[in-house]
Amino acid sequence: MATLISDTAPWKHLKTHVGEIDKTHLRDLMGDADRCNSMMLEFDGIFFDYSRQRATVDTVSKLFALAEEARLKQKINSMFNGEHINSTENRSVLHVALRASKDATINSDGKNVVPDVWKVLDKIKEFSDKVRSGSWVGATGKSLTNVIAIGIGGSFLGPLFVHTALQTDPVASKSAGGRQLRFLANVDPVDVARNISGLDPETTLVVVVSKTFTTAETMLNARTLREWISSACKPQAVSKHMVAVSTNLKLVEKFGIDPNNAFAFWDWVGGRYSVCSAVGVLPLSLQYGFPVIEKYSKGARSIDQHFHSAPFEKNIPVLLGLLSIWNVSFLGYPARAILPYTQALEKLAPHIQQVSMESNGKGVSIDGIRLPFEAGEIDFGEPGTNGQHSFYQLIHQGRVIPCDFIGIVKSQQPVYLKDEVVNNHDELMSNFFAQPDALAYGKTPEQLQSENVASHLVPHKTFTGNRPSLSLLLPSLDAYRIGQLLAIYEHRIAVEGFIWGINSFDQWGVELGKSLASQVRKQLHASRKKGESVEGFNFSTTKLLTRYLEASADVPSEPTTLLPKI
Repeated sequence: MATLISDTAPWKHLKTHVGEIDKTHLRDLMGDADRCNSMMLEFDGIFFDYSRQRATVDTVSKLFALAEEARLKQKINSMFNGEHINSTENRSVLHVALRASKDATINSDGKNVVPDVWKVLDKIKEFSDKVRSGSWVGATGKSLTNVIAIGIGGSFLGPLFVHTALQTDPVASKSAGGRQLRFLANVDPVDVARNISGLDPETTLVVVVSKTFTTAETMLNARTLREWISSACKPQAVSKHMVAVSTNLKLVEKFGIDPNNAFAFWDWVGGRYSVCSAVGVLPLSLQYGFPVIEKYSKGARSIDQHFHSAPFEKNIPVLLGLLSIWNVSFLGYPARAILPYTQALEKLAPHIQQVSMESNGKGVSIDGIRLPFEAGEIDFGEPGTNGQHSFYQLIHQGRVIPCDFIGIVKSQQPVYLKDEVVNNHDELMSNFFAQPDALAYGKTPEQLQSENVASHLVPHKTFTGNRPSLSLLLPSLDAYRIGQLLAIYEHRIAVEGFIWGINSFDQWGVELGKSLASQVRKQLHASRKKGESVEGFNFSTTKLLTRYLEASADVPSEPTTLLPKI
């Protein structure tokens, strides 16, 4: 039987070590300058400080021993070498190949996949250049200045994160030149209405992202927008207004899209790791131009190389992953707050939430053994300072939640006002620097008493402190840095999975709900079309479904086409 990591000596040593850490407080640990200095490092302008973790130099040494026991270096190499580390689906895991340089060699099943990647990237560059220059026009001869990308999960959250981060970057914004990019993910007709609101079908290009071209929500949304375009521009317009990111060319053509306008990706790319494939690069290149997105890919590549080659004590994703293991599996903190102090990163937390929780939300080892410990983290977050006025109360005086603070030295959009004490960005960054110390040090009853705080308020105003955080300080937030930030989190999550001994690259947990939804779909069809009563479900679901059908009895059984109007 395969050995679980929790059965090994380094894991047990860390379990014992928790008792030593429980005798310390961050107030005291932060007073050790040598310790703090050893927990700071820099790579390519990114400054990483983890001195506010509830850890000593000895803790870090023990975590490195755990990494060695888990064969972390070998597992990282296996991923880069294209071995089938996604064993449940018998696939390589090669999102690093999506941003590799043209002259790189990365093999899967004995074949260098990099030329295939660049063949698609070159095709995207050529196509996006045509659309942006106006040489590719819609069916009525108008330039296509609006893009709606249809996709869900990894086909949506990652590209949306990058798009939102680039919107206010001066170079990217100038390159966009007034173009619009929207993302249609939810099958809810409200999402359709919001996406098409204010857009002209004659100037809109739709990108349908579905590897198999069978994803239920995506394809229903695609058929909806096909009808929207056809009703305004005639059915034959589809081939000029819709393109696909898919590998199923037969269904692409059957849908009405020219197979020549289909952009491939591969089964060694998981959806949540696909931002650097055609899934993200196509819509983002249409919006910002291929050169901007190529710069983003280069940023991700720089972290790929750092992750693959840097020694663990200087390796940002490895250290981040090991510290997460420490917080989750040993200190018992199941959640993580992602707190970027820039509004441009407002969609970072939702994307990392999916990458992390879909990757590491597992209950069995990669060998199928039930885990005797909890794996995975509960990820959430909000940009500062918005989050401070939302959930920081709990973080400071309620549950202990380790925090990632992400700061930017130079704002994308600086503002300076005469006679202000500080500029807007300095005001923002004042909070970035203050919050980690507030969490670490807290405020004692003795301090409050010395300030003559009323005795009955002292318990309410006491902050226990000793709450861990880490800080990442980036010099700027352009396309290159956005790519770096993405790759840092992707590899951090892989490190966690490699240590826990789980498969971070499958997602069987999403299948059961989809299967049950298929049964409900059949019932709704039978009830709407034939008036059949609800059968085959438990009492609760039967009651809910019946109530829903009765309350929506005005829905026509044979409807004519109706599209949203806002």
